[in-house]
Amino acid sequence: MIRLEQVTKRYGKFTAVDRLTLHVPPGQLLGFLGPNGAGKTTTMKMIVGLLRPTAGRIRVDGVDLAADPIAVKRVIGYIPDRPYLYEKLTGEEFLVFVGDLFGVPRAERDRRIPDLLSAFALAGWEQELIESFSHGMKQRLVMAAAFLHRPKVIIVDEPMVGLDPRGARLVKRLFRRLCQERQVTVFLSTHTLAVAEEICQRIAILDRGRLVAEGDLDTLRERARIEGGDLEQVFLKLTEEDSRAIDAGDLEV
Repeated sequence: MIRLEQVTKRYGKFTAVDRLTLHVPPGQLLGFLGPNGAGKTTTMKMIVGLLRPTAGRIRVDGVDLAADPIAVKRVIGYIPDRPYLYEKLTGEEFLVFVGDLFGVPRAERDRRIPDLLSAFALAGWEQELIESFSHGMKQRLVMAAAFLHRPKVIIVDEPMVGLDPRGARLVKRLFRRLCQERQVTVFLSTHTLAVAEEICQRIAILDRGRLVAEGDLDTLRERARIEGGDLEQVFLKLTEEDSRAIDAGDLEV
């Protein structure tokens, strides 16, 4: 469903993503992990068409992004790490606007909006201006908008930021259902390794722009030469800094 082939992104002499090759099949929930500055958000922005690769090829649902970016965008729902919204619109007005952008038929749009508002615990807020929403409510509204046109692919950057425990549980269950029942592909980046370990079928780890490991947790344990470790231990082993890095145990407090 998502296929990246030797994808590279450079800014001058700096290489943010370096010859990344990755394939995510339909219905898979992929955890895309890496330290800060590893190139995760840059990669996701290239997949959704917000950034143009310096080199390489991106295909989504069999369509070459460079050849037909509009067709690719029609099948993607994008949830960024920060909710960018038109805050002078109401929640309902924003969803109507998004539905019209994606060409969702009016009858279907009007039927789905109340269902999505209810599913994301926003029922009763549909006539309120978005500027009055909390950060968590704005994040849930962005998610509702991303699902409105029934995308085949969900690209999500730090989905749990700003969500309370109830909202986080809702989102985790929803991602599982989308993958299992509708064969939606979810490409999820998070620093919350416990979430990735809990819900992701496969993990890809990026470090300094390069893919250093991919596979299920057992495969990653084998790559890191760790027996029985959790994802945090494996991740730290695979992305360990050089010996000059300060360990918290050596820090004066």
